[in-house]
Amino acid sequence: MALKVKAVDRLLKFTKNENDPGVYRYVMKPELYIALTQAKVIKEAALRSGVSQGVMKACWDAAGEVIKAWATEGHAVPMPGLGSMRFGLRSKSVEKVEDVKTGLIKSRRIIFTPSVDLKDELANASIQITCYDRNGDVVKRVTSADDGTIEDPEGDENGNENGTENGTENGGSQNQGGSQGGEQNQPTGFALTISTSGSGSATISHDGNAVSSGAELSEDDEVEISITPAEDQVPTATLNGSEVELTESGGVYTGNFAMPAQASTLVINTGTAEGDDGFDKD
Repeated sequence: MALKVKAVDRLLKFTKNENDPGVYRYVMKPELYIALTQAKVIKEAALRSGVSQGVMKACWDAAGEVIKAWATEGHAVPMPGLGSMRFGLRSKSVEKVEDVKTGLIKSRRIIFTPSVDLKDELANASIQITCYDRNGDVVKRVTSADDGTIEDPEGDENGNENGTENGTENGGSQNQGGSQGGEQNQPTGFALTISTSGSGSATISHDGNAVSSGAELSEDDEVEISITPAEDQVPTATLNGSEVELTESGGVYTGNFAMPAQASTLVINTGTAEGDDGFDKD
């Protein structure tokens, strides 16, 4: 089995400044086929099991109704040969119990946890990458040699029940299915790696919630940076090698950027005081 991926040379802008020329980067995404119809899947399953299509459809419909009913009651429901699915939430965290309310819920989620066999199958699949330049011409083909790491959908739920996350969400973001005509929907989550150095301090947030290294964000999510540098120092921030514009007020430097449609690295130097080793822990 081989998975097909396309790498397209795209113009990316990391700020909303109209004078930002942006940079070209090769962005990878799955090259998905059109969605299969339910009738085609039922027909294939009937052929493999030896039962009639009518019986298979009745079983399919019954299983779907059971999964839907139990998942919306809060159960983790097994899906034969695939894993399990359950209900979850994305929500904001608050300090005081009196501030807890349903308005803190950002979205309801369906969380799919793959089985060990399915993860092994995906990990062992080769990946074939086709590279396209900015004119749409194929310039390179390569078979990947990555380590086959599979994302953990439970990765950053911090032990909360029903999949509620504090602040940022890491994991569980799914690639959307392809559409006809070769156009693909963008994945919903991209990892943001944060690296800091210097003797000052920095906070990174999205929608008022702290963002830590490895958090997954959606394309165009607004990320805010606030830096209190070392005395008499001027901090810097770069995203994927491009400088993020910072504005100083009262000794605090602030800036923001829209999350690109790719995994990205934010590097912050908060200013290094004399005798400092120049590195803080992430």
